[in-house]
Amino acid sequence: MHDHPAAELRRTTLPAAMSVATTDSSGGAGIPVDLKTMMACGVFAECCVCAITAQNTKGVTHIEELSPVAIRKQIDAVFDDIPPQAVKIGMVPSIEGITAVADALEANKAVNIVVDPVMVATSGAKLINDDAIATLTSRLFPMATLITPNLPETRVLLETIGSDLVPESEDDMEQAGHLIAEHYSCNVLVKGGHGLADANDLLVRTDGATQWFYGERINNPNTHGTGCTLSSAIAANLAAGASLEQAIEQAKLYVSGALRQMLDLGSGSGPFDHAWQWR
Repeated sequence: MHDHPAAELRRTTLPAAMSVATTDSSGGAGIPVDLKTMMACGVFAECCVCAITAQNTKGVTHIEELSPVAIRKQIDAVFDDIPPQAVKIGMVPSIEGITAVADALEANKAVNIVVDPVMVATSGAKLINDDAIATLTSRLFPMATLITPNLPETRVLLETIGSDLVPESEDDMEQAGHLIAEHYSCNVLVKGGHGLADANDLLVRTDGATQWFYGERINNPNTHGTGCTLSSAIAANLAAGASLEQAIEQAKLYVSGALRQMLDLGSGSGPFDHAWQWR
């Protein structure tokens, strides 16, 4: 501890970012990871808990949703006092929950909304039903600055607009991104980490402009929470004033650095080191 004269103390402020998502009791994904990521990316982190899960690296054993009233009141309370400059939306399991989130964010005039459309587990199993997917796309996508689907989620979104395209190559990703951006009128980051040779992501803007973000594929089996981390880092960077392209680029560097630490915890697909920059 250093002793500083009281006169040297000064008030500081930080931009805030908010996670609207679900907990992960083992700390590897969801709200715990969103908060760690936002803090590591230099902003003050806030949250709205939409559901509680009992889970670890081996899987989810229980999920319990909060009421729409509880969701709405959390968001209202945050905006009433420390309004976030960006909001990341992760897994919201039900129509009622998604509607409560959308209503609250609209009423509070939220900006810089990043939606990670958590619909499909890594195993391929659907996490939310078709009706909830329809509510997600009709209510949250129109207010999103960016949506960040991985390839399995991109396939589900293509199905919702009547396309049978299965994105496997970079050309497929471009086609898929244009279809989704045009149909849902929001910028899309199609993430190539699932199954492709490289961890390259494609931004397709609503005006049709595209940009590739190239990432190294790190041979680390412990990737639990990568989607949560990337979307939270993008939101944090937007809150701090970065452009969308800068926010994505910086977020990818942060995720790569965390994966490169080769943290090994748990017997399943484990978490990675969100505090790597401080070690």
